[in-house]
Amino acid sequence: MSIIKKSEEYPLWPKFFNDFFDRDWMDFSNRNFSKTNTTLPSTNIKEGQNGFEVEMAAPGLGKDDFRIDLDENVLTISSEKKEENETKEDQHFTCREFSYQSFSRSFTLPKNVNSDKITAKYENGILRVSIPKKEEAMPMPAKQIEIE
Repeated sequence: MSIIKKSEEYPLWPKFFNDFFDRDWMDFSNRNFSKTNTTLPSTNIKEGQNGFEVEMAAPGLGKDDFRIDLDENVLTISSEKKEENETKEDQHFTCREFSYQSFSRSFTLPKNVNSDKITAKYENGILRVSIPKKEEAMPMPAKQIEIE
């Protein structure tokens, strides 16, 4: 009879070693410290026939809190929000908390996008960036060729 019950349902050591050795130690970005990107807004990227759509969940921010830059073929979405409570002369407090939020996410765009027609809209906590494809990159409709 064994006192210690052995369970192989959650093999922690192999996961630890795989995570340790699979990591790029020369990459100092936030993704090395959190696989769930808890400090970065979650992002969905959808591709359709006419273009791409980037959806970023960022509740609590306003549209003026975002900055979207395009440099060459790199789209960067960033935000910086700082909140400070003013202190009056007669106030004495033992704890005061500041609120500061910032992030920056960059995406390399494919060559088949029309960067002049990129649009963005922020609504209900979701930032949507629409990136249309160039006309020549869109699929052509099927047609029948006449035989002469």
